[in-house]
Amino acid sequence: MSDLPTPESLLPHREPFLLVDELTELVPGESVKGIWHITGDEYFFPGHFPGRPTLPGVLMVEALAQAGACAALVDERFKGRIPLFGGVNNVKFRRQVVPGETLELEVTFAKIGSRGGRGQGTATVNGEVACTAELMVVLVEA
Repeated sequence: MSDLPTPESLLPHREPFLLVDELTELVPGESVKGIWHITGDEYFFPGHFPGRPTLPGVLMVEALAQAGACAALVDERFKGRIPLFGGVNNVKFRRQVVPGETLELEVTFAKIGSRGGRGQGTATVNGEVACTAELMVVLVEA
């Protein structure tokens, strides 16, 4: 059992929009690794796509952002704040993600301060890159 906090203890997100199941590594204000188990029971699969369920790319980016938010919110400097998207750049989708796979999330901040930050996110499945993105975050009062 991990001594890391749970995503729901840090994030304001809740089902069905909590997209990080577990944190596996966490350095406050610097980096995070986490996982999202794609079960196939998620609300969007019946419509994306019927007969060929595929994880929407935008939800991979959101999962990376939620993981990154965990690294920010566990830092004492950012208690009482909510991280919001400030921007997303250079998003690349490299492979489809389907039910039964585990999306491994990794975000490293290049810069983060009281007003926001910038980081690099990578989502992989079994070591294969599914998505990369530069994430910008704005930290607002809760």
